[in-house]
Amino acid sequence: MADGVAIVDYGAGNLRSAEKAFIRMAGEAGGGLSVLATGDADRVARASHIVLPGQGAFADCRAGLHALDGMVEALVEAVTARGAPFLGICVGMQLLADRGLEHGETPGFGWVPGEVAALKPDDPDLKIPHMGWNDLSLSNAGGHPVLAGLEDGDHAYFVHSYGFRCADEADLLATCDYGGPVAAVVGRDNLIGAQFHPEKSQRAGLRLIANFLAWRP
Repeated sequence: MADGVAIVDYGAGNLRSAEKAFIRMAGEAGGGLSVLATGDADRVARASHIVLPGQGAFADCRAGLHALDGMVEALVEAVTARGAPFLGICVGMQLLADRGLEHGETPGFGWVPGEVAALKPDDPDLKIPHMGWNDLSLSNAGGHPVLAGLEDGDHAYFVHSYGFRCADEADLLATCDYGGPVAAVVGRDNLIGAQFHPEKSQRAGLRLIANFLAWRP
């Protein structure tokens, strides 16, 4: 039987704000859905919903997952075999790709075809990393349930130097503009990823979290 929401704790940044946001929205939704930040592969394997945050370099985050005994295998079993709803945040979203090109080439999970490459804004005055608030464009959302209630122009908080380049345009659900379009949300099947931090994105972010907790793909 599936067992609550697991936020994967693999040393990739401070999870406190994310855990608090998910606990808050689970409480508002009712139904007694538990939320736990954990590095226990067995707990992740049993989870009804899985959240993979991430902060720092692609290769470091991938190595952090492999350093936890059985974690990668638990994620593959839960997400690809059992079909548990999965949300990747920031580098956690980027790990869905086939590969990351930060400081060399590192394989990702390959669950959403594409690659993660350095941002190259058309405007040379735009600084890297892309840091701060930006407007979302949801023209590709196609009525995705995790994006229900979000609108073009909603603000989200970003901190990143690399972006997801989808191989299939259908997997690109939302963008923002930073010297050209940048992937803000990607997804397919039971997988969705946000480049921005929903736990820091106020109304829009909390709405996305609530929608994810209610999602039964």
